[in-house]
Amino acid sequence: MFRLIGRLFKGLWWALDLVRRTALNLVLLAVLVAVVAVLMRPAPGVPQGAALVLRPAGALVEQAALVEPLNVLRDGGVSTEQAVLPDLLEAINAARDDERITGLVIETDGLSGGGLSKLAELRAAVLAFKGAGKPVLVRGERYTQAQYYLASAADEVRMSSDGFVLLRGLARYNTYFKGALDTLGVKVHVFRVGEYKSFSEPFTRSDMSEEDRESSRDLLDALWNAFRTDVAVTRRFSPDVLDGYVTGYRDVLAAAGGDAAKAAKTVGLVDKLDSRDEWQADLIARFGADGSGKDYRQIDTGGYLAAVRSGLSRPPAKVAVLVAQGAIVDGEQPGGSVGGDTFARMIREARESDAVKALVLRIDSPGGSAWASELIRRELELTRRAGKPVIASMSSVAASGGYWIATGADEIWAAPTTLTGSIGIFGIFPEFAEPMKRLGLTVDGVATAPLAGAFDPRRPLDEAAAEAMQLGIEHGYRRFLETVGTARNMQPEEVDKVARGRVWTGEAAAKLGLVDSLGGLDAAVDAAAKRAKLTEYEVVWPMVGASTSQVLLQRLLTSVGLEAPAAPAGSALGQMLDGLQAQAAELLRWNDPQNLYTHCFCEAP
Repeated sequence: MFRLIGRLFKGLWWALDLVRRTALNLVLLAVLVAVVAVLMRPAPGVPQGAALVLRPAGALVEQAALVEPLNVLRDGGVSTEQAVLPDLLEAINAARDDERITGLVIETDGLSGGGLSKLAELRAAVLAFKGAGKPVLVRGERYTQAQYYLASAADEVRMSSDGFVLLRGLARYNTYFKGALDTLGVKVHVFRVGEYKSFSEPFTRSDMSEEDRESSRDLLDALWNAFRTDVAVTRRFSPDVLDGYVTGYRDVLAAAGGDAAKAAKTVGLVDKLDSRDEWQADLIARFGADGSGKDYRQIDTGGYLAAVRSGLSRPPAKVAVLVAQGAIVDGEQPGGSVGGDTFARMIREARESDAVKALVLRIDSPGGSAWASELIRRELELTRRAGKPVIASMSSVAASGGYWIATGADEIWAAPTTLTGSIGIFGIFPEFAEPMKRLGLTVDGVATAPLAGAFDPRRPLDEAAAEAMQLGIEHGYRRFLETVGTARNMQPEEVDKVARGRVWTGEAAAKLGLVDSLGGLDAAVDAAAKRAKLTEYEVVWPMVGASTSQVLLQRLLTSVGLEAPAAPAGSALGQMLDGLQAQAAELLRWNDPQNLYTHCFCEAP
């Protein structure tokens, strides 16, 4: 009987496996057919006299998330709500000198943000395009702060007559868990060096520390001053006008009879209020009608890049840009985070490639595992010793572990509004002995040595173990200071004065000696090429944690210019719950083997 049942299950499993393999083969065949069909399609042409159209969707990122082939077949296209900053910069810079492109049209409704420094870099490219004598026109149904910052670079800013410009300034408010943890009886032991290292404070305090308040105020004031100055310059009014709009919004709105669109136009934030059809008619009049006669001559960024790239030569020399985007964690990790082993292997592959002559490390990370950060820094140091220049380029955030890995470079470049520094280290150990006691649960047993069960969260933390943990944290901090000091030609005592966990803007960090130069990604790539003595080279972007099928698909989608749709906005409650869930998920990913972390509790506004 049992033998019969066994044969029955074996046959059933064989049938299911056959169905599974058949389905996968059919999917693979469909993907191959799609690849061949697209590759046979000629590159799109660029209409003479056309406008380049930017419709950035989602958040600005340094590198797109990898797309699974099965998801593309299921969803019918790219489902990642991301706007890739380097692609947008490449398109605008190429169009600036392209006689076929006579203007730039930007529609901002799909843009959800992405950090002030990324927006500033995109905005600088728009201003350079405008400086070439070509008009830049922008329209939004309404404008968030991030959308307006980009829009304000245009010659003409338009908005729906029912829209608004929502400028709120900058704020940083944290959720503090100490009260809830005390109620539950959970004790959180924190080991740290640096009074400004505030990452652990939400678990040990009910309010913001004075050190964190001071640092946060200085940062937000510096970032907001950059925002208001940039907007005031391009809109040609005093920064005081913007301050009056933001701080006195109720009075400004009352003066306009409650009409938010009229208020924005009266102050000078927008130039014209119109409807979509009026906007369309004006663009046809300016750029001419397309072949159908129903739209204006235009090409989107995806199609334009496909056309431009198809005609580019491929010099044998390469400058590789490796994107460190997300938290730094130990081991092998997929894209979206910086895995120590994964990223170290990518650096080795670039170092060992004869074609790659220089390396640019593009950092957009608040840090994480100290162990993984050192693995990455060491590989960068070995790359320099091998004779290949390494340039670190900081995006919105390159703090704590993000700064640690930057010290492996020959030069460090940052944007003025980059958040960096946060040179400090900490460890957290939660103790659940009291909650278990309240539930009537007890723990008992034996051990061969005091440390054998010392870090069991079910038991009170042993005092000697706590002291040992603090000693390890202090050693890690001294190691951090020495690493920075060696890279920046500073004594550890000098580094300590600007360290202790404090976060700086890129502009301040440059004055303090933590950064070499201020500039964006293009400037960093130029610096790498100059050090490598390259006159002709190709910039390549190895993808983190990419499978062969994902890389193939990503190149395919790029070649045909597919763009991602914007994500719908969620409710306020949903956004709050999503934020808490993201915080919890981030904590669960922490896996430093020594429980030592160089993480900055900061994100770019």
